[in-house]
Amino acid sequence: MSPTPTAAPAIELIGIDKKFGAVHANKNINLTVAKGSIHGIIGENGAGKSTLMSILYGFYHADAGSIRINGETTVIDDSQAAITAGIGMVHQHFMLVENFSVLENVILGVEGGALLGGGVSEARSALKRLEADYGLEVDPDAIIEELPVGLQQRVEILKALYRGAEILILDEPTGVLTPAEADHLFKILGVLRDQGKTIVLITHKLREIMAITDTVSVMRRGEMVATRRTTETTVEELAELMVGRRVLLHVEKGPAAPSDIVLSVRNLTVKDGRGVTMVDNVSFDVRAGEVVGIAGVAGNGQSELLEAITGIRKPTSGEILFHGKPVTGFDSARLRALGLGHIPEDRHHMGLVLGFEESENSVLGYHRDARYGRGPLLDLDACREDAKTKIEKYDIRPPNCRLKTANFSGGNQQKIVVAREIERDPALLVVGQPTRGVDIGAIEFIHRRLIAMRDAGKAVLLVSVELDEIRSLSDRILVMFAGHVVGEKTPDTGEQTLGLMMAGIAA
Repeated sequence: MSPTPTAAPAIELIGIDKKFGAVHANKNINLTVAKGSIHGIIGENGAGKSTLMSILYGFYHADAGSIRINGETTVIDDSQAAITAGIGMVHQHFMLVENFSVLENVILGVEGGALLGGGVSEARSALKRLEADYGLEVDPDAIIEELPVGLQQRVEILKALYRGAEILILDEPTGVLTPAEADHLFKILGVLRDQGKTIVLITHKLREIMAITDTVSVMRRGEMVATRRTTETTVEELAELMVGRRVLLHVEKGPAAPSDIVLSVRNLTVKDGRGVTMVDNVSFDVRAGEVVGIAGVAGNGQSELLEAITGIRKPTSGEILFHGKPVTGFDSARLRALGLGHIPEDRHHMGLVLGFEESENSVLGYHRDARYGRGPLLDLDACREDAKTKIEKYDIRPPNCRLKTANFSGGNQQKIVVAREIERDPALLVVGQPTRGVDIGAIEFIHRRLIAMRDAGKAVLLVSVELDEIRSLSDRILVMFAGHVVGEKTPDTGEQTLGLMMAGIAA
């Protein structure tokens, strides 16, 4: 359904300005979002798009400017004021109580008084109506932690709709979804739009912008640089507007020249923390001078496989060989010393200590090396000089090695991890989700670095839920389903064929 031309805009942001100390996050931003439309906001990490939406939702107060909702000037001092104004927000990292049920999460904060009996019954009925109206089916009695992330996200949307949201802000909504889950989300958003809701979609994935939005606005370094009708623009134009230069949207690489086997995995079985077998009798090799990609829907054993190879989780049975020598059960420190680099899937929980400054994270895992200090004491000056070199080489922004790592954008946090691991010149680089939550400019940079590693004769083992990324970077693709490697394919294999294998339908 197209927005009604005569209707007042759902959202008008006028002259929005916001500084955090010396950082000018939003610079005199003007934005108009038509009622009943899906409006995309794109930009590199740190461009200011999340700050702008946080102002709209009342998390931050603008230093200057005003907000109009449905044509009326509206003061949004906090998130409750935003909810009252009909605005709901679905965050990139879900705001759910994991050991509560779906229904309990939906009514949390709007329970309806101390005696919950009648309120819960009414809420259950309201939830059923919302599920039926918008195709958001989910068991109201299911416990959140037992649901896959795609259904958890539906709960977040239901929470917002239950509170009366007419405007929905979604911040990087597909960052944790499989391609199939993302496609289903797009269908739900289309239904919401067709029933008169207004959607603001923050993303850096241009495929999503072209697939679902009516209009797209581009931010760069705190400024709004362009707004386009989606049907009147291209991926190439949007990428150039985001970054300020032409961007390669495909990976340029020559043919691989694989040589000696660096990593051998033989009949490996791995269980998770609950004792469930997640990797079942898996065998494969990775050679110097090649990228081996592992494709699969999240939760099919890829994470546990990487954890076993990198010394984080002990396998139940089987063998891991590094340069032909057994390393099964070696811890991460011992494997690093042998020449194994690891870019983990979750940079926040496994790759960085967010409260540390950039220079400390830049040596994390290698901090016992003599070059960085003696014994338990770090030589902070040496760490900072080393970090400054990496910051310049990897274009990490802002170029401040003493800044707390939590204050860097997601893409720049990822660059800190990538720089740390690649600059050690490992013989084997194990990479999990290298560009998760990373903008298009940083994606291009990281892809080039990985191919440069391959071309320098290193072995690269890659896991990604982004099928385009797997096909672009890999020289061989292993497909995992239910803990098994169900087949090996070349990168020119069609997406449909790989998708069927990932679903366990074909081998």
